[in-house]
Amino acid sequence: MFGYVVPLRGELRVRELDAYQGIYCGLCHTLGHRYGFFPRLLLNYDFAFLAMVLAQPGETMRLERRRCVACPLRGKQVCPSRPGLDTAADESVILTYWKLRDSVADHGLFRGLPARILSLLLRPSYRKAVLRQPDFDRKTVRCLEELHELEKMRSPSLDRTADTFARILASAAPSTGETVRDRALGQMLYHVGRWIYLVDAWDDLKEDRDSGSYNPLLLRFPDGPEAHQEEVRLTLRHSLNLAISACNLTDAGPWNGVVMNILCLGLPMVEEAVFTGEWRRRKKENRENKL
Repeated sequence: MFGYVVPLRGELRVRELDAYQGIYCGLCHTLGHRYGFFPRLLLNYDFAFLAMVLAQPGETMRLERRRCVACPLRGKQVCPSRPGLDTAADESVILTYWKLRDSVADHGLFRGLPARILSLLLRPSYRKAVLRQPDFDRKTVRCLEELHELEKMRSPSLDRTADTFARILASAAPSTGETVRDRALGQMLYHVGRWIYLVDAWDDLKEDRDSGSYNPLLLRFPDGPEAHQEEVRLTLRHSLNLAISACNLTDAGPWNGVVMNILCLGLPMVEEAVFTGEWRRRKKENRENKL
């Protein structure tokens, strides 16, 4: 995914921060157990959010200390494997694989070479994940095909393109048989997915404008999306409000506080950083620091 789905850490209680770190590290360990070392390198906080909201109703938090590649001496407090973590691990591999394949298609032979190499390395894990989550992979492929058709048509519709991407995330919630909870969770993930798509489109404005790549914002507002910033942010706030309303009908157990922090504080913080250009500056600094 994209790395936008993060909490406002300064507003988390100590216990909530422990729960958040525990689910992130637990997802990393689950990926390692089910798929080996390489997929763990592609983990980001978006998938930790998915693992939290897929928690079973009434689930309790239990942490145990395990060795960690990033912290080999002291280890990390880790949430042990459970159904929600297993599902999130499987779906994160599928989503990451198709995100890489999409980057290959978008950037061509040379600029897309890193994504091509990563997708080839991830392919054995992807094949294994498809056997475990065939319905999710099928729905993801179908939605991406629809999205590619809209891109070929150079569709200026924000709703159609964002809806197609949002349905991928909505399908990440497996049915539990509890109609109200399942519907609410699907709606929450749908609107978070819609928000992610539109925020990412804004974040990519300069790059897509310079390269001529498809971006629905550039086609929807030919006089420049910057002049319509408030209109775009209004639809983002609408999606967040609907996601929060749906979240109130779900139960993420010990991660309820973290999930609400992300929706009410973290995503608005990220949105502000994207629209001011601060988010792109941070990403550039992070890349430079890694060199």
